[in-house]
Amino acid sequence: MSKENRLIKFTKKGIYCPQGKFYLDPWQKVDYAIISHGHADHARWGMKHYLCTNESLPILKHRLGAEIDIQSIGYGEALDINGVKVSFHPAGHVIGSAQIRLEYGGYIVVFTGDYKTQPDFITTPFESIKCHTFITESTFGLPIYNWKSEEELQKELHAWVQTNRSNNRTSVFLGYSLGKAQRLLSLLKGVDDDIYVHRSIHNLNQAIQETGIKLPKTKLWSADLDKKALQNKVIVAPPAILGSRMLKRLPNPATAICSGWMQIRGNRRWQSVDAGFAVSDHADWNGLIDAVKSSEAEQVYVTHGYQAVFSKYLNEIGIKANELVTEYGDETLANTEVETDKANVE
Repeated sequence: MSKENRLIKFTKKGIYCPQGKFYLDPWQKVDYAIISHGHADHARWGMKHYLCTNESLPILKHRLGAEIDIQSIGYGEALDINGVKVSFHPAGHVIGSAQIRLEYGGYIVVFTGDYKTQPDFITTPFESIKCHTFITESTFGLPIYNWKSEEELQKELHAWVQTNRSNNRTSVFLGYSLGKAQRLLSLLKGVDDDIYVHRSIHNLNQAIQETGIKLPKTKLWSADLDKKALQNKVIVAPPAILGSRMLKRLPNPATAICSGWMQIRGNRRWQSVDAGFAVSDHADWNGLIDAVKSSEAEQVYVTHGYQAVFSKYLNEIGIKANELVTEYGDETLANTEVETDKANVE
């Protein structure tokens, strides 16, 4: 058995490490799951034991249940599991997100989960890791996707809020409760003393702050708030509220979808919102290429997204790459992620 095969095997339950007897972000129930981050397509309920980063621990407990059997370690801290050296390294995707590094007999595999190479104001920056085998996502694996800097995005978001205020409108930014919401709050810092958040974001923020991470101060947006209190204010909420009674009760709302897909203007029109901002927690085309090249990997496996296009390109530039079929999701607008407080988006 080759060193790579001792470290990773692709099975119907997920990416398996035969030597270590554990899985990486499995999509079926297993005994031992090592989790890259807290999004629902990577951290699923029903595993007998979980391992994650210290920052992801309260997130997983909040989403999967406080009673789960879970262990956490810090970035760069190594753990020996049946002779396999396992460590987490920053992925820059969302708070607590990590690349999972496996080492056995001098052979190194890196599973990136989801990642973003561009630094932002709130997430621990992506760390490049040298390895023999590199497993990468390709959510935005097309040359058309190139993100603006955080400073440019901040100016755009602040300017939109000011325009809405001049038209007596309430600004509503739509983004996933984990990752996008916290990043939006960091981008909106200074635009208003009172930024309101949906309950699903409010509850998750409370869990995140248990680790000592400081988030911008916010107020809870609840259905019983006086409409006048929200006039010309700023709200951050999950995409699931689109079309809800809660949104319709707002005074003259202006809505903005925040997603990498907003780089293509047609998506904004399809969602029938007022604005779209290309704010993504995934690597853009150049970020994906830089991550692969800096790993110096001999073998690359490309998972969800534009894996056919991206793997073909890598092979064309001399990097051995293969497509890998997984059950990880893309950052699609249709897949708005089920929120825990359904009653509060009615």
